[in-house]
Amino acid sequence: MSDNLSRRGFIAGAGSALGVAALGVRATAAQAAAPIADGAHVAALVIGTGYGGSVAALRLAQAGVDVHMIEMGMAWDTPGADGKIFCNTREPDYRSYWLRTRTKAPLNYFLGFPIDRDIPRHTGVLDAEEFGGITVYQGRGVGGGSLVNGGMAVTPKRENFAAVLPSVNADEMYNVFYPRANAGLGVATIDPAWFETTAAYQYARVGRKHAQRSGFPFVFVPDVYDWDYMKQEEAGTVTKSALAGEILYGNNHGKKSLQKTYLAQAKATGRVAISPLHKVTSVAPAAGGRYTVVIEQINTSGNTTATKTVTADRVFFAAGSVGTSKLLVRLKATGALPNLNGEVGKGWGDNGNVMCGRANHMWDPTGSLQSAIPCCGIDNWSAGGAFAEVAPLPTGIETFASFYLSITKNPNRAQFSWNAAAGKVDLNWQAAWKQPSIDMAKTIFDKINAKEGTIYRTDLFGVYKIWGDHLTYHPLGGAVLNKATDNYGRLTGHPGLYVIDGSLIPGNTTVNPFVTITALAERNIERIIATDL
Repeated sequence: MSDNLSRRGFIAGAGSALGVAALGVRATAAQAAAPIADGAHVAALVIGTGYGGSVAALRLAQAGVDVHMIEMGMAWDTPGADGKIFCNTREPDYRSYWLRTRTKAPLNYFLGFPIDRDIPRHTGVLDAEEFGGITVYQGRGVGGGSLVNGGMAVTPKRENFAAVLPSVNADEMYNVFYPRANAGLGVATIDPAWFETTAAYQYARVGRKHAQRSGFPFVFVPDVYDWDYMKQEEAGTVTKSALAGEILYGNNHGKKSLQKTYLAQAKATGRVAISPLHKVTSVAPAAGGRYTVVIEQINTSGNTTATKTVTADRVFFAAGSVGTSKLLVRLKATGALPNLNGEVGKGWGDNGNVMCGRANHMWDPTGSLQSAIPCCGIDNWSAGGAFAEVAPLPTGIETFASFYLSITKNPNRAQFSWNAAAGKVDLNWQAAWKQPSIDMAKTIFDKINAKEGTIYRTDLFGVYKIWGDHLTYHPLGGAVLNKATDNYGRLTGHPGLYVIDGSLIPGNTTVNPFVTITALAERNIERIIATDL
């Protein structure tokens, strides 16, 4: 694609956006509400509405570019019969899971009994996508993973960054793009004085005591929850949300997910439209350096109701590590995007996720009221390769249990590949590859158990199973920066195609990844706007 062509495409897109703005608010609102039309032409098509896609949409719109975002999940802006948009963690219903007829909770046993239940098939908010050796949890809806994560907004330690993104200038990230991301996401840290007194974080204080008695550094972790709102929840002056166990299947009030931050700003420009319940199935070169994009519209049962073909000047892949990787691998293998290089699909990792619980003594109750928003962690990265989030177990009853999600320095990386016979993309992750994560997590919890005279819980992940080693919340990689793409996410061999999500990061961020995904997207889109528009 020539520079002139690409500029003309973007200028045309900007012109159409300005035209809509000139027509006034009513036209802008109508544009935002209407799904993308068959035969439409857009300047920038963004596949996905998670962290990377939201950053791209906002910054492109601010630069005068018309953007249309395609989202497979629902808008999550309409309450159900109970008056709530999202359902509770303890009572999952049709809103909980993406096109499943039975729940698949990450912690799926309690006291040794299975707790999953039958549900109606629906385009729910949490996808438990099953591959051969691992279940990958992903958010489905406008806002992507921000809808279903714990909101732990952690910037990696500077000394660990070179191992996370070796081709990226750390000074730029820590001086410019991490601060920009944290500001855009609304990141804040719990009031330490309130932490000391609130019943909702008794579980975290017990976790701190045990960590410190075994000599581990204990750290407060920033989050995107509205801490003032949570204080009001405890005071009983607002509707309870984090203190009502709302997290895994969405949070109705206090959490600043992307719809309240980047996406709200993007929509306010009048230049960003979003089509929920739409799924991109093909991207292929078209005349004039543009791309033909095929999109299926689906209903809440997951059935295709329409197929649309649109033209885009530029396409940004932001469907998440799994979504982007699967799409690119299929498009390369089937000849739609033949010039993609051999790195596409490689370098996928689980951020070293592994979970466990510990059974505490009767004198260490963790509380029947537990905030669903974690706020602290145990840092043994430099010595043992593990960072453990002190996680809630919001059952509503006293469990005398401490629960943890560990992020570990697991070196194993998997690859997505096209299975032509089955017509789908496979992932070659092996269940045994979790063993390094278990070993690293044990550097923390074996020592704490020995010091406290406690044992591991064996009733949370099966019948006598200590480790939750079957899953990840933090999929990363599959279209690795400076390998599958150039150093700013441009896909090799196809000018005008970009990757701008967690698939750029090769498998590990040393902490919860979404701040790094956001900051990297801020870095990349700034360069793309400056040089490619």
